[in-house]
Amino acid sequence: MRCPFCSEDKDRVVDSRASGSAIRRRRECLACNRRYTTYERAEQEPRLRVIKKDGSREAYDRKKIRQGLVLALHKRPVPTERLDEMLQEIEDELTGTYDAEIPSRVIGDLVMKYLRKEDQVAYVRFASVYRNFKDVSEFMQEVEPMLTGKGGRSGPGGQGGSPTLESRSKRAEESERKAGGD
Repeated sequence: MRCPFCSEDKDRVVDSRASGSAIRRRRECLACNRRYTTYERAEQEPRLRVIKKDGSREAYDRKKIRQGLVLALHKRPVPTERLDEMLQEIEDELTGTYDAEIPSRVIGDLVMKYLRKEDQVAYVRFASVYRNFKDVSEFMQEVEPMLTGKGGRSGPGGQGGSPTLESRSKRAEESERKAGGD
């Protein structure tokens, strides 16, 4: 294994543990003393295939799901370790349910489920690309359950306290009335 920082191939394993269907190893480079994480997975034969919207089929590619998560979580307060855990949980759920072929819709819906639990902004980012909304009303239908508090958590890690769009606009209307009435 080459160090991602200095490209030396001398390292030592600091910690190993099971992580779903993979083994997670924390390594320390003996040249630059920096630490990094690697995952070891057994190759699966036969490989899973994804059924695309147009009916075509292609090999399942874990990197595509990871890239979607990375883009959705860009500049969000979610650690890389949690991103990797989510990816593993998604993959475990897929491989536990499907043997040979997986509809792409199922993968997208599963990613949205995990993002909704983890971070609402990331969920909205992913949903806006994945659902390919035609107009704002479709977008609002997707987001409305979060705004009314009926779906998902109210923020990263489920922290409440953030006013909803609806409560902010009500306060704005009240202040306009007060300003106009004085």
